[in-house]
Amino acid sequence: MKTDYLIIGAGLSGATLAERFATVSDKKVIIVDSRNHIAGNCYDCYNDDGILIQTYGPHIFHTSSEVVWKYLGQFTEWNEYVHRVIANVNGMEVYLPINIDTMEKLYGRTFTAEELEEYFAKRRIRVDSISNSRDVIVSQVGEELYELFFRNYTKKQWGVYPEELDAQVTRRLPVRFNRDTRYFTDTYQGIPRHGYTKMVENMLNHKNIRILLNTDYKEVIDDIEFDKAFYTGPIDDFFDYKFGKLPYRSIDFRMETLDIEQYQNAAVVNFPNEYDFTRITEFKQFYFQKHHKTVICYEYPKPDGDPYYPIPNDDSHKVYLRYREEAGKLDRFVFTGRLAEYSYLNMDQVVQRSIDLAVKNCCC
Repeated sequence: MKTDYLIIGAGLSGATLAERFATVSDKKVIIVDSRNHIAGNCYDCYNDDGILIQTYGPHIFHTSSEVVWKYLGQFTEWNEYVHRVIANVNGMEVYLPINIDTMEKLYGRTFTAEELEEYFAKRRIRVDSISNSRDVIVSQVGEELYELFFRNYTKKQWGVYPEELDAQVTRRLPVRFNRDTRYFTDTYQGIPRHGYTKMVENMLNHKNIRILLNTDYKEVIDDIEFDKAFYTGPIDDFFDYKFGKLPYRSIDFRMETLDIEQYQNAAVVNFPNEYDFTRITEFKQFYFQKHHKTVICYEYPKPDGDPYYPIPNDDSHKVYLRYREEAGKLDRFVFTGRLAEYSYLNMDQVVQRSIDLAVKNCCC
């Protein structure tokens, strides 16, 4: 087989690269994925009851980039879903991020923005040098809310307490001094009206793109003649773990179909303290589906399995840097995306990086 570009991974990174190379530069592309489907972790599909579900957990698109929003908008209609997250604490349901509504419900009193500022000012713990995720949280909201919302949730999600995690994990922790209950404040928010898989299918529907699913790239790469390859998988796997295995958190997604129209008061409800699972997602609320049944998904984080979340700490960063240095020696390979860069990137960041890479590598 001969192609201009080989792309390993059919998620958003790979699909964006393939579409740009094929459409703008009229290049031939082969895209390879070990799974039996396109769209990577944002893959969604209809279950036996006709309910659209996200197989790998909740994915909500949000961006402040008009360029990215309009680019993907060529391949999908966006619905008007705006993400709101409820946390179940002390027997109450309150919105995250912490805002005036959250605090009023928790403490049974009213707050003005100024009063809430003063409340936190009295409870913040001064940290001269922030070195971990706990420092980030207590320096903003104090010890009590740290214990209530973050300490145990972090332990469930990451397998370690916040003081053992790099500060970047909670660096963007938002606290709002208003009544904005949206989880994201980006200009553009929504979910593809007919699903992410359909959107990616439209992106890859081009005569210059050939897709090989159920295919381990290592088994076919010697049979493909290419000018350049773009790798979006785990960087340590590419190098056969020569410097050791990079740590990830995986998730066990457990789906349950219920004979009711709606199960919970938001698409996503977090459980910071009770139970072994971190959250429950009800997918119908993402897509505004009307159905007499509903599907909910429990998420049980675990140390082994498919890699989802890089675990950022000093040790893992040092190992990653060794792999990145090794990757830099390969002229014909470009490493991009969450797994290849060992970084938690939002979907819009992934798309923008791929657009930029396409421009850089073929003057699109």
